Amino acid sequence: MSQLKLTYFDMHGGRAEPARLALHIGGIAFDDERFAFADFAQVRKSTPLGQVPVLYVDGVAVTQSDAITRYVGKLTGLYPTDPFEALLCDEVMDGVEDANSKMGATFGMSGDALKEARTALVSGPIPLYLGWLQSQLQAHGGAYFADQRLTIADLKVFVYVRSLNSGRLDHVPTDLVQQVAPQLNAHLQRIAQTAAVAQYYARFGL
Repeated sequence: MSQLKLTYFDMHGGRAEPARLALHIGGIAFDDERFAFADFAQVRKSTPLGQVPVLYVDGVAVTQSDAITRYVGKLTGLYPTDPFEALLCDEVMDGVEDANSKMGATFGMSGDALKEARTALVSGPIPLYLGWLQSQLQAHGGAYFADQRLTIADLKVFVYVRSLNSGRLDHVPTDLVQQVAPQLNAHLQRIAQTAAVAQYYARFGL
């Protein structure tokens, strides 16, 4: 087995969290390297594109969060082997990444600029993505997004919805998901109650 090190912010969420969860669920040992936000300026100097997460596979640095998550999904059996089911998994993951990018564009803003940008997202793009995700969930059985089982697509959506509900995103109502796409909250609870996921967060007192 390759030696793995995953480098990302010391937070319970973000773009590395689906890979962290998948590795834990799959029982694969890895070096979970976390750093403070204040240290990012220094950390980014040693990363391929000046960004994180970075997965080191036997010392080889690999960037791009969804590429990392797909690789980890293959290692852990959480990525479909059937090409069409893999396509459905990828579609959801890429949709969430689009939504993440729109939210990410507001990071670094403050004051009225932040309020205006986040309000615009809440009134349009976020509900669009949430509604689409709920329709995808319904279309594929209502329990999981692909392959009729837990995959990395579920973990990606879980992390996204968890963030929206957290109250850590200023000007994003914590009941937005419940109002727009309540089945995604039911999905979140289902994933959170999965034994390995519950065990993972219990390690951090969450």
